[in-house]
Amino acid sequence: MAEILKKGPRLRLRRAAMTDIDYICALQEENSDYIVPFPRTVHETIISQAEASIDIIVEEQAGGARVGYLHATGLLLDTREQEWTHVVIEKKGCGYGREAMKLLKAWAFEDRGAHRAWLDCKDYNARALHLYESEGMMREALIRETILCRGVYENLVVLGILDREYRARKHAGLEL
Repeated sequence: MAEILKKGPRLRLRRAAMTDIDYICALQEENSDYIVPFPRTVHETIISQAEASIDIIVEEQAGGARVGYLHATGLLLDTREQEWTHVVIEKKGCGYGREAMKLLKAWAFEDRGAHRAWLDCKDYNARALHLYESEGMMREALIRETILCRGVYENLVVLGILDREYRARKHAGLEL
């Protein structure tokens, strides 16, 4: 039985299983312009150990169809700081990315007691940047020419959110 981490109106987050690795790897390949994929062996280790980091499947409540994948790390840090390295939604234009982000924040801050969560995003990924900022994440840095992708150096934007910022959004009715 898969461990459900968080439920929302239409989606739920669950711990990834070994049977999800092909799906995760396919999503990474399809979205390789926007993320730095992990090798299959890394996912096997993450899923089998799942302590310091976790692969998370985003699925529809009704029927359980997978619609995305998330990765969170830093789960054992004394600083209570999580890094979200992959936020990949397969079904675009359905509002699933927004709900997945709300569920991820609720899980991180309410269930895991995170103090801070952060991610980086390629600077040309306007759709993702808009989503992250509209979900309360603040731009913290621009790391110039840090990733070499297909022979081209790319920039990363670092965005973060603190527990008090999340709580203020929740109080204002902006969170689940």
